[in-house]
Amino acid sequence: MNAQTAPDTPIRPFRLAVPQADLDDLHDRLRRTRWPDELPGVGWSYGVALDYLRDLAGYWRTGYDWRAWEARLNAFPQFTTTIDGQRIHFLHVRSPEPRAVPLLLTHGWPGSVAEFLNVIGPLSDPRAHGGDPADAFHVVAPSLPGFGFSGPTHSTGWGFVRIARAWAELMRRLGYDRYVAQGGDMGGLISPWVGRVDPGHVLGVHVNALITLPGEDDWDAGGGSDEGDWQERSGYAQVQSTRPQTLAYALTDSPVGVLAWNLEWFVDYDPARTLQTAVDRDLILTNVTVYWLTATSGSSARIYKESTMAEWSPEGRSPVPTAVAVFPGDSTARGIAERQHNLVRWTELDRGGHFAALQAPDLLVDDVRAFVRDLR
Repeated sequence: MNAQTAPDTPIRPFRLAVPQADLDDLHDRLRRTRWPDELPGVGWSYGVALDYLRDLAGYWRTGYDWRAWEARLNAFPQFTTTIDGQRIHFLHVRSPEPRAVPLLLTHGWPGSVAEFLNVIGPLSDPRAHGGDPADAFHVVAPSLPGFGFSGPTHSTGWGFVRIARAWAELMRRLGYDRYVAQGGDMGGLISPWVGRVDPGHVLGVHVNALITLPGEDDWDAGGGSDEGDWQERSGYAQVQSTRPQTLAYALTDSPVGVLAWNLEWFVDYDPARTLQTAVDRDLILTNVTVYWLTATSGSSARIYKESTMAEWSPEGRSPVPTAVAVFPGDSTARGIAERQHNLVRWTELDRGGHFAALQAPDLLVDDVRAFVRDLR
């Protein structure tokens, strides 16, 4: 059954109200954590450092306030609908500006819609944030299938293309005939696919943290990433793309396990290698808490196995105008980006990092605005 013929099409209001018993259970599990040992002097070279994790887990238990962040999320209108048999949760923030452009924001792993808390306001209501009202957007930010409040997936095949088709149906269902797609990390792979599957309705695609893997025709276009760096940090991807179910048992049972696993990307643990801006620890914990409370660490990992190599590295060039923002720490290969996308804008930023909406929201907003001005 495809998205267009799915019978369950209502859009229902949604509001977060996590039972206190779930928070109490989280705090109790954190208190009873069984800690491993650590070799002396290894720092982060073997993985997440023990002292760092102990400190952050302690703050998660005694200092972090989920209710405050739950209220921040609830400040934005949220909804659910069913597309292609899958529950989809999304934020939908309409701008007060009558000429606002619809903007579809897609997060990645290990993120969630909480990534966008600091960009939704400036994007949807620039007048209230010192910007030009002509730059306004109607913001739609869905939780990926299998992630967070979209809940676990219930069938195989939820790779980038199927998600892109679901996003196109979501925008159609919301009444948006022309829109812009934006995303980073996994969202930086899915958003261009939205342009490929729905080119008649996508005005343009803006991506950050674009992953550029060479296809058959790309070997002379420049490498996608530093090979040594990727080999050192790719353990999580190897597991998630091959044995996500085995991983799911540990991550569903241990909140410190989820925290450590997700810190593989949330913490830039080698400042000598990059100049990334640190992610605020409350924002890290909000994203991690979403995974824990929804028990979706295992199902979110499946996207790595569900997406084929052809989806990671598409053949042929997308027809949709595409902008790429490169933040510190990312290693997007321009040659491959130009071959796979209709590249009309390339911006290299000197502040931020892989999670631009968390690390440099002002720069990300500015770059999206500048790109879309030429499309309006």
